[in-house]
Amino acid sequence: MKSAITSLAIVAWGTLSMSAVRADEAGDEAAIREAVETYVAAYNQHDAAAVAALWSPEAVYLDPLSGNEVAGREAIEKRFSDLFAADKGVQLAATTESVQFVSPNVAVEKGTAVLKRPESTPEETQYSAVYIKRDGKWLLDRVSENEPPAIAPSNAEHLAPLEWMIGSWVDSDDQATVRTRCQWTKNRNFILRLFSIAVDDQIEFAGMQIIGWDPGQQRIRSWVFDSEGGFGQGVWRKQDNAWYIETTGTAPDGSAASSVNIIDPVDDNTFTWQSIDRVADGQLLPNVDEVVVRRQDTQP
Repeated sequence: MKSAITSLAIVAWGTLSMSAVRADEAGDEAAIREAVETYVAAYNQHDAAAVAALWSPEAVYLDPLSGNEVAGREAIEKRFSDLFAADKGVQLAATTESVQFVSPNVAVEKGTAVLKRPESTPEETQYSAVYIKRDGKWLLDRVSENEPPAIAPSNAEHLAPLEWMIGSWVDSDDQATVRTRCQWTKNRNFILRLFSIAVDDQIEFAGMQIIGWDPGQQRIRSWVFDSEGGFGQGVWRKQDNAWYIETTGTAPDGSAASSVNIIDPVDDNTFTWQSIDRVADGQLLPNVDEVVVRRQDTQP
């Protein structure tokens, strides 16, 4: 019984200790966040002495303009004094994104800083600041800055007229059911269109189409590949409300094929499709009658 009580006491003590650690970290994180606000206020008042006082005596400041290191609180104060004298309108904004504790007396704060100057585009950087605890006060010891990652280029603007296609669609009759699903690729540079044709619930034919903006030719183009080994490409043009896709391709047997496919939106949840001017291996084929295609999901 005594050993059981002792074990319970150890567990209870461990639980209380962890709670105390979490409470201490919460208090320290609040203090660091407050230190960031104090730093921004001193910076925006152009008070170099107040800014320097927030750094540890042995701190090293890496000047983002020159790339040179400035060591020691006195040298840091002089550097900021020179900066404020030369750049009188500069203002700082900082947003803390995270605070992580390396040890009870060392923490890393990460965030975003924005420098604003009159009649100038704001300069944004991502920073990582090392804080150390001295005599109960959190002080800056090191700061490194990097430009935010570049935004990946996107052709979404050029493909915006086709955004209504995003979603799932179906058209069916007594013989077959055609299902299509359209979705954006990463960065919205392409629209991926997956399609399948089922007869008696068995998929007989499937494939995918990639629709994108050709910056060289300055127009929308598409590429299609099917489950039987055929492939092709198309050029899109809009006439009135309808899209005309002039396609050329290669059949599985190596013969050439071409057609003009017409997609005509009726409303947000319906469009019509037909294929005209069809040629396969040099032979003119009948047009495919217009079919009605309906959305199978809610409008995105």
